[in-house]
Amino acid sequence: MSKIAQRSYPADIAAQLAETGIPPLLARIYAARGIGEAAQLDTDIKRLLPFSLLKNAETMADLLADAIAAQKKLLIVADYDADGATACAVAMRGLSALGARVDFIVPNRFEYGYGLTPEIVRLAKRSEPDILLTVDNGIASVDGVAEAARLGMQVLVTDHHLPGDTLPDALCIVNPNQPGCTFPSKHLAGVGVMFYVLMALRAALRKRGAFASGNEPNLGNLLDLVALGTVADVVRLDDNNRILVQQGLQRIRAGRSCAGIRALLRVARRPAAQASAYELGFIVGPRLNAAGRLEDMSLGIRCLLTDDDTEAGEIAARLDALNHERRSIEADMQDSALSTLDAFDPADDFSLALFNEDWHQGVIGILASRLKDKFHRPVIAFARAQTGELKGSGRSIAGLHLRDALDLISKRHPQLIQKFGGHAMAAGLSIREQHLADFRLAFEAVARELLDAEALVKTIATDGTLDAMEFSLSIARGLQRQVWGQGFPEPLFEGDFRVQTQRVVGEKHLKLKLSSPAGSFDAIRFFSAEPAPDAIHAVYSLSVNEYNGSETLQLIVRHWTGE
Repeated sequence: MSKIAQRSYPADIAAQLAETGIPPLLARIYAARGIGEAAQLDTDIKRLLPFSLLKNAETMADLLADAIAAQKKLLIVADYDADGATACAVAMRGLSALGARVDFIVPNRFEYGYGLTPEIVRLAKRSEPDILLTVDNGIASVDGVAEAARLGMQVLVTDHHLPGDTLPDALCIVNPNQPGCTFPSKHLAGVGVMFYVLMALRAALRKRGAFASGNEPNLGNLLDLVALGTVADVVRLDDNNRILVQQGLQRIRAGRSCAGIRALLRVARRPAAQASAYELGFIVGPRLNAAGRLEDMSLGIRCLLTDDDTEAGEIAARLDALNHERRSIEADMQDSALSTLDAFDPADDFSLALFNEDWHQGVIGILASRLKDKFHRPVIAFARAQTGELKGSGRSIAGLHLRDALDLISKRHPQLIQKFGGHAMAAGLSIREQHLADFRLAFEAVARELLDAEALVKTIATDGTLDAMEFSLSIARGLQRQVWGQGFPEPLFEGDFRVQTQRVVGEKHLKLKLSSPAGSFDAIRFFSAEPAPDAIHAVYSLSVNEYNGSETLQLIVRHWTGE
């Protein structure tokens, strides 16, 4: 069940934005997303928040500078998703350019699980590093850091996940969400945190005279990777993150991205010159993630580290094939989940916790996301791990902070959850199979506490209707140039239309010709061949359709109601 609602916006702020020359429609859209002044839309790199505001960034920079001077061996311990892969590539490229001896290791999710576990520390020890540097993990690795100390290795933690009650006893921790950090942007992705540490390190080395001969590296060369990881990790695109993403996209569009990103766009038949946040989040990110989901993320990291176009192309082709395999597995899992839920009445339950012994551990997060979208409930999907326990991946809706919900369950029922971690909207956990039924009951009880019936109705938020003059290519182009994403959603509009023609294209998309008092428009609804009624109330976005060198306005229909 869904409802359509128009976003509210402060009319006075919209008017002030319009006075600066911003078109009234865009002023209204920006005001509805919390933009209070035109300067917030400026994505010049000079407007990035300074690294000096990020707790311990300068301390870690000095430690890394000392390590470089002593030629100590650094080993990066990465996460196996796109944020972890890009953070690892940024760390490898940046630290190498700054003179470090550095290598990386990434845990296979099926053998070692997430984070700096004691097992991965012992594996890392075989490389005889002096320092372990975590990227996109480590804030919850109390036991792993203790094991590293026992084995004579120091640990530097860079992470962005929410900390638990106890911090690991690491040499230094940089995380905008750790206690005492007043960094204004709490939404840096793991790759963003690593990029900030590199900026602080370069400044520390500059003070030490390391670049007296003028060989200072340009860290801006890493922004394509920062943009990819930031968008793929679905962190909130606040002012600071939008700068990082926009700067990275500019590099990609100009043909100055790394060979791996170029190859991943090429294998997906997407022109780099037209890349947007959509391409990063839905084209490049999934192909990169496929390595960590089905095989080993070291393959994806190699794609991002190579400067050889031929090698990048070969790895990208393998990642593309893995992504096709992932989609096939996901479709089968979704079919089995939906068949299990044939008798499910969404009015009965506030949550879903599902397990199937045939489900693939690497794809349960995507399955949980799909089911969350379908039923608009917090969902946790479980698969059996190689160790025999159940690994769960969850996705949530507004109103239920998933990591906090799991924390509440763990405090009330200490025996149920072995370990957990994550964010408001996504989290992971491990439980014993015999505890699944009890966990379902506990999860449902917490969901009923934190949510009300109104929260279970999916709201499709729009930016209202458009005037005839606003159905224009120039408006569509202006919208496409902006960075949209989590916390800064792409504008959607609504209106009444007559359906003049409709036909299925590509076996699964519906091509339409719509008319209204404002005019006649080409439209398409992707991944839905369901016929439209003669008259619809549609929710849509504006897009630029490019064909044979010409551009036309096209409406992308996201939802409709009608007879």
